[in-house]
Amino acid sequence: MVTPESIQESIGHGMDTLYLSVTGDGQHFEAVVVSEEFAGKSRVQRHQRVYQALGDRMREEVHALSMKTFTPLEWKDK
Repeated sequence: MVTPESIQESIGHGMDTLYLSVTGDGQHFEAVVVSEEFAGKSRVQRHQRVYQALGDRMREEVHALSMKTFTPLEWKDK
């Protein structure tokens, strides 16, 4: 079974994050990702970057992942 912790670990190993949190029930997950890598990127590009960090896991193991992505400045303003 896929766990929030294993998804968080995969994202964390695949990209630089300042804050990363993943919650979920084993089938549906939600990630909050704060990364400088998102600066100047559209929401679609940010999500694609997270998918890239997950690699094959996104296609094979993770069925539903909703994301909130922020730059450090956006996160600070939250």
